[in-house]
Amino acid sequence: MPKMLYQGHGSLRLTGDDGRVVYIDPYKGKGYDAPADIILVTHQHTDHNRVERCAKKPECRIITNVEALAGGGHNRFDIGGILVQAVVAGNKNHDPNECVGYIITIDGVKLYASGDTSMTEQMAAFAALELDYALFPGDGFFNMGPQEAAACAEITGAKHNILIHLKPGESVRKTAEKWNAPNKLIVEPGEEIDL
Repeated sequence: MPKMLYQGHGSLRLTGDDGRVVYIDPYKGKGYDAPADIILVTHQHTDHNRVERCAKKPECRIITNVEALAGGGHNRFDIGGILVQAVVAGNKNHDPNECVGYIITIDGVKLYASGDTSMTEQMAAFAALELDYALFPGDGFFNMGPQEAAACAEITGAKHNILIHLKPGESVRKTAEKWNAPNKLIVEPGEEIDL
């Protein structure tokens, strides 16, 4: 069973059954000592792209928004059986031509890391993908707030929805306890869960 460490802000670490490690938007928290097989960056804001924080295996594959959007589409990558699909992300603070989210399939688990975004038209199609986990920002300043994130959770239809990327100093637990999203799962910074 794969694991997810929520490092804080928009930063995640996935660990597969075989020990392979995927970092998403490295920036905040601890737990960057496990050497990366894959690093995913949703966009180039400095609170999402600190790849230098990650220990890396020699063959580490780094995919940023640049590779994800190369050729004018949202690209798909198969990295040794870990599937990464870039998807639309954006809002008034994040140009959709420079930002992506990712749907990652690892050991049969589908996880949607939305990146910095507000609701997108593409989210309505995600219910058909039968996502296991979806993570949404909820700071309400650079991205959508918790109410819009709850609406996104409703339309994407994941089995578990997690609120992340809140205002600095805001309690994840207190905010998520009031979050009116279906199938919500509260994961605090520094907490690792089995997926």
